[in-house]
Order: sequence, then structure tokens, then C-alpha cells
Amino acid sequence: MLSTIFKKKVSDEQLANVFVNGVLDVIDKGFKEVRFIMEEDPAFLSRPQLGNSSDGHFAMIVIVGNINALNNSFSSKKLQTLEPLIFEKLADAFEMTKHELEEHHKDYTSFMNRVNHPSKVTLYSMSKAMFYKYKLNDFQDDYFKSMDSPNPLFLKRMDEIMKNFLWNWEAFFKRYKIHM
Repeated sequence: MLSTIFKKKVSDEQLANVFVNGVLDVIDKGFKEVRFIMEEDPAFLSRPQLGNSSDGHFAMIVIVGNINALNNSFSSKKLQTLEPLIFEKLADAFEMTKHELEEHHKDYTSFMNRVNHPSKVTLYSMSKAMFYKYKLNDFQDDYFKSMDSPNPLFLKRMDEIMKNFLWNWEAFFKRYKIHM
């Protein structure tokens, strides 16, 4: 009861740190499991051989999905201060410049919007991006392969998986208050 009255206040800097560290943590811990699930999905006629696949695409898909989803939880004014901090911290984590990371973000955002068109649902764009970036079309039955489109059953399962990689802002706001 008192925890709902007395929330811990966090600065933009603290919020960016928690967000970046949390997202990077789920990426590190989650890719092997996601790769295994994709390899074992019953929608594929033959098993995708993703064992040697890098987690680079997965990392960028999760990062872009989470950054793009910030629009649903923060005002545009708050995003003007928060996003640059997030990009700086991510760039440091990946040992690249902020500009390079912003370019990767822009490229992946464009790609995810394109494969998800006309939908604007971030979660769906993440699932479709996984399908295309890991070249899973080659393993589908001829019907979906000829359309170059993911099997809807695979996408539904992928949506359930990928939603675990989106930051839960509702739970965060129950415990913390953001400095304005």
C-alpha cells in the first residue's frame, strides 16, 4: 500500500541506464532460446540451421522495437531528453559512435516498417523482422515460400516470444516516478 504512495524517483540518466542494461541483459540471455524455438518451429518443412547465426540481427530488432515503443509511454518532450541518453549508452555498449548506432537504428526501423506494412504494431514488426533477417522463408512450405510471406502460425508464435523482449513500462511506473 505504501509503495504505491512512495515511489522511488529516477532521473533521465538513471532511467536510460536501467533501460539499456535491461534490454542488453534480455538480449544476452534470450537469443539462444529464441534461436532454438525458431529451429524447432513446426511451421517449417525442414529445420533452419541457425546454430552459427549471430545475435546481431536479434539485438538490433529488440533495441529498435523497444526504442520505437517509447513513444507509447513518454511524451515527445521527455523523449527529446531520454532518447539521446539511450543512444549514447547503447553506442558505448557496442563500442561504436552514437551516429553509427543511430544509422543502424534508422536502417532497422525502415526495414521493420517496410516488412510490417500496413500494420504499425511494433511487436508484429519485430516478429516479421526476425523471419526475414534470419532468412526463414527457405524452410517453409511452397505456398508461403512462393508468396515470400511468413506462415501466420509461425508469426503468432513469434509474437508470443518477442513480447517477452519488450520493456514493461506499466510495471516500471508502478515502482518508479520519473523526474520531470
